[in-house]
Amino acid sequence: MGKFLKLFRQTIIYGVATVFPRIISVVLVRIHTDKSVISEVSEFGTLSLIFSYIILFNVILSYGLETSFFRFYNKEENKKDVLNTAAISIIITSILFASLFSIFKLNISEFTGISTGYLSIVVWILVVDALTVIPFAYLRLKGSAFKYSTVKIINVLVYFSLNIFLLIFLKDLAGTNDFLNSIYIKNYEVAYIFIANLIASIISLLLLIPFYFEIDYKANLKLLKKMLAYGFPILISGLAFTINETFDKILLDFLLPAAIAKTQIGMYSACYKLAIFMTLFSTAYKLAIEPFFFSEADKKNSSKSYALVLETFVIIGSSILVLVVVSLDILKVIFIGDPEYWQAMYIVPIILFANFCLGIYQNLSVWYKVTDMTKFAAYISSIGAIITLLLNIILIPKYSYLGSAVATLLAYFTMAFLSYFIGKKHYPIPYNTKKILFYLILSVSLSSISFYGFRDNLLIGISCILIMNLVILLKEKRRIINLLKLIK
Repeated sequence: MGKFLKLFRQTIIYGVATVFPRIISVVLVRIHTDKSVISEVSEFGTLSLIFSYIILFNVILSYGLETSFFRFYNKEENKKDVLNTAAISIIITSILFASLFSIFKLNISEFTGISTGYLSIVVWILVVDALTVIPFAYLRLKGSAFKYSTVKIINVLVYFSLNIFLLIFLKDLAGTNDFLNSIYIKNYEVAYIFIANLIASIISLLLLIPFYFEIDYKANLKLLKKMLAYGFPILISGLAFTINETFDKILLDFLLPAAIAKTQIGMYSACYKLAIFMTLFSTAYKLAIEPFFFSEADKKNSSKSYALVLETFVIIGSSILVLVVVSLDILKVIFIGDPEYWQAMYIVPIILFANFCLGIYQNLSVWYKVTDMTKFAAYISSIGAIITLLLNIILIPKYSYLGSAVATLLAYFTMAFLSYFIGKKHYPIPYNTKKILFYLILSVSLSSISFYGFRDNLLIGISCILIMNLVILLKEKRRIINLLKLIK
C-alpha cells in the first residue's frame, strides 16, 4: 500500500497545481461574462473560439513528445541523451512553426476568421508554451511535484492578476498616468486577455530556463526517430482528443447561421466550464499516475495495481459527479456573470459524465502505453474523433450545442469501451467490472434524478449526495480505514 500512499500524496500536490489554475479559469469566466467587461455574449464566443484553436495547436507543437520522453527516459540507459534530444527537437520545431506562421499569417487569418492582430499574440503564446513542455515533463519524471506546482501556480496568478488589471482597473487609471494611458485601447478586452496569457507564459519559461542551461545541445538522430515513431500515435491521439474537446466550438461557428453562431458558442462555452470540476480531478489523477504506470510496468503484480488505480478513480469520481450535478444551480450564479448564458445549463450534466468517461479511458490506456502499442491510442481516439465530427455535423443544425454535448459523451464513452475490450486481449488487467459498473450506474441515476427530475428540490439533491457517499462508505469501509492508517 506504500506505493499507493505515495501516489495519493503526489495526486494531492499535482491536484493543487491543476485545481487552482482551473478554478481561476472558472473565476475568470465570471469576469469575462460580466457585461461591464465583455458586453456581448458573441464576443465571449469569439474569445472561446480562439482558445479552441490554441488548444489544437498546443497538441500539434508538442507532437506526443512528452509521453515519448517518459517512456524512453525509463527505457534507455543513456538518459541524458533522451533529455537532450527531446529538448532540441522542441526548440527546432517551435522556431520552424513561428517562421511558417510569419509567411502564411494572412492566409491563416482568412481561413479562421481571426484578425492578424489576435494571431500575432497567439502564435507567441503557442511557441513559449511549447518550450516549457519538456522542462515540465522532466520535473514530473523526477518527482519534483512541488516545483512543478509552484511554476504552474505562479503562471496562473500572473495571468489572473493581469486580467483583473487590464480588464477592470486600466480603463479608470488610464487618465491618471501617461504610461497607462499609452497602453489603454478602447474595446480591446479580448486582446488584453491574450496579452495577459502571453506574459504569464513568458514568466513560466523564465522560471524553467535553468533547464536549458543544463542540457547538452547534441541530438541523437537515431534516438529521435524512435521517439517520434513512438510519439506519432500519441500525436494522432492528442489531435483526436482535441477534436472531442474543442472542435465542437469550431463546428458551431461553421454550421450555425452567422447571426447566432458566436452567441451560441458563448453560452455553450460558459456553461461547459462548469463541467471543469470533473476535469480537475481527472487531470490531477492522470498527472500522478502516468509516471506511476511506467515505473510499475516491469513489476510482478503491476496488473493488480493498475486495476486498483482505476477502481479508486471510479469510486471518487462517482461521488464528485453527484455532488457537482446537485450543486449546478448554485455554481452557475457564482461563476457565470450574466443570466443570458444560463440558457445552456441543461447540457452540463452530460458534459460532466462525458469527462468522467474520458478519465476512465485515460486510466484504461495503461495497457497500450506500457506495451509500446501506442498505435491503438491513435486508432481508438480517431474513432472517437470520427464520432464527434459526424454527430456534430448531423446534430448541430437541428439541436445546436445540445448536439455537441451528446456527441462528446458518446465519443468518450465509446473510447473507454473500446480500450477496455481491446486491452483484455493484449494486456489483461483484472478490473472489477461489476463494482465499476455499479458505481457508474448509481452515480448517473442519482445525478439524473436530482437535475432532470427534481432540479428545484434541494432536499432531494442533498439526499442523492448522502446516498452516494453512504454507499461508498459501507462498501469501501475496509479500504478507507487502511488508507487512514497509512496516512497516520
